[in-house]
Amino acid sequence: MPGPRRAPRALAATAALLIPLTACGAGGGSPAEARGGKDAKGFPYTVTNCGVKTTFEQAPERAVTMNQHVTEVMLALGLEDRMAGTAFLDDRILPEYRAAYDQIEVVADEYPSYEKLIATSPDFVYGGYASAFDKGSGRERAALAKDGITTRLNVEGCTDGPVGVKELRRELREVARTFGVPERAEKLIAEQEKQLAATAERLKGAEKPAVFVFDSGDSSAFTAGGHGIGNDLISRAGGRNVFADLDKSFGDVSWEKVVEREPEVVVIYDYGGTPVAAKKKQLLNDPALKDVPAIRNERFAVLPLSSAVLGPRVPDAVDELADQLHPDRAAK
Repeated sequence: MPGPRRAPRALAATAALLIPLTACGAGGGSPAEARGGKDAKGFPYTVTNCGVKTTFEQAPERAVTMNQHVTEVMLALGLEDRMAGTAFLDDRILPEYRAAYDQIEVVADEYPSYEKLIATSPDFVYGGYASAFDKGSGRERAALAKDGITTRLNVEGCTDGPVGVKELRRELREVARTFGVPERAEKLIAEQEKQLAATAERLKGAEKPAVFVFDSGDSSAFTAGGHGIGNDLISRAGGRNVFADLDKSFGDVSWEKVVEREPEVVVIYDYGGTPVAAKKKQLLNDPALKDVPAIRNERFAVLPLSSAVLGPRVPDAVDELADQLHPDRAAK
């Protein structure tokens, strides 16, 4: 599709001439160090992300985020001033990020078209899921690179094997480094480690109930496997994922397998147009599930989907789930 891209490239080139003027006007003479500009320490910076090697000569100034968890990564690192747009919320943005989020243009309710994306004149596009860079929609990373736009995919979308807090640290550090503010990642990571350690301490010696994650599904169940951060969340919250042997982040399993594995708790992922109450009703009204301990005892826990992916919510999500799995050990 080389033809349709010629006009956007020209638009991007025009925007590149205008951006420095805008940045100077908004910056009030702040040092390049604070903005991660050409004279900031640590540049050029080269990183390989999900198989794509990129060298940043300076920090991006016009980032567009696609998917909520990467939007919240940017906001957690205080990078809202580098964001030209955002797209695709799964649920509500965290209250502490709301004011900053409200200042950013929402490019699309879901994924923007190539034309809409390019109209924001981005110099960096950050996707949460591989679908953010869908080839059929013209948003593949190679195509954006041809237009002079750098990209990043959240590492949960390409890690071959289990994803956990180690990968979260990597995500935060590489994003902060890309924007020339590595110290912000270190501060955030230190806070997260302290919170995770406190949760682990209060769960010491607790029995681990068998947990089945219900994301969605009718003829089969779409659930959390052993390779996503969701599996690590369950373990750190004092549970045991009954589908930890599923070698992917998410996947379909048969209802027969759900029955066989006898989960004691169902964790419902909350997002989109199907309310939690409707998902509970579906499970409770299915006669095939009536003898499953979690269904028989009506033992449910709920997590927003945005808390069950690789982003800054992970420590809070562990606490939230731990309180539901172990109410006798809930944080005061």
